[in-house]
Amino acid sequence: MGVLSNKIRRDLLKPGDHIYSWRRAYLYAHHGIYVGEGKVVHFTRGAGQEIGTGTVLDRFLVSSSPSHSPDNPCPNCDQSTLDGVMSSCIDCFLSGGDLYLFEYGVTPAFFVAKARGGTCTLARSDPPEDVLHRASFLLQNGFGSYDIFKNNCEDFAIYCKTGLLVFTSISVGRSGQAASFVAAATAVVSSPLRFMTTSFTGLGAIGCGMYCVSRLVSDIGIRRDVRKVSVERLITPCALDESVAAT
Repeated sequence: MGVLSNKIRRDLLKPGDHIYSWRRAYLYAHHGIYVGEGKVVHFTRGAGQEIGTGTVLDRFLVSSSPSHSPDNPCPNCDQSTLDGVMSSCIDCFLSGGDLYLFEYGVTPAFFVAKARGGTCTLARSDPPEDVLHRASFLLQNGFGSYDIFKNNCEDFAIYCKTGLLVFTSISVGRSGQAASFVAAATAVVSSPLRFMTTSFTGLGAIGCGMYCVSRLVSDIGIRRDVRKVSVERLITPCALDESVAAT
């Protein structure tokens, strides 16, 4: 693993690893937990619903569910559900993309150097047996309602690895991807520092600085609005939201 790439070979994977694969020319990534024997537990919505806006925007984020017809199902995938928390073979999970390993317990300097969100976190991972227990439990009981900003596939994988949930009504969950998009959109526009310079170089430097700071303070490993929540508390889909609000 390094600053430039988190790519990993399949034969190096270990049960409990948080993996991801880029989609749509690196527009976003799909995340999951490798559970061994070539299987991945991950969280998604059905085809055309990963944003769930009901608009043309849904077409940009293709579904990460196994895309096999009923007449030609994947022999290695569980076809009992095509959204929510599911188990897929690693080939269907990757959907033709490369395999990457999400990193935990990185330093602030390393985190900032990884300019793209959704690849690492300052938070430390729990032992593999805890990760696998959470993934298995949520496979049977669900992970609440999918939300592109508050409860997406990366949020699911990070919860499995850390057991951490956000307990405030902030608009971004644990996902580094969501925090990255929000940081990029507001870095210069919402910063009063932009009035200190009119040069493109100055605006670029201010924007870059605000982007890095925004990403860092939004990371699950540094923010203060998170707490450890037992997976057994997440028995029903609505229990996820209730536990976050009540914790």
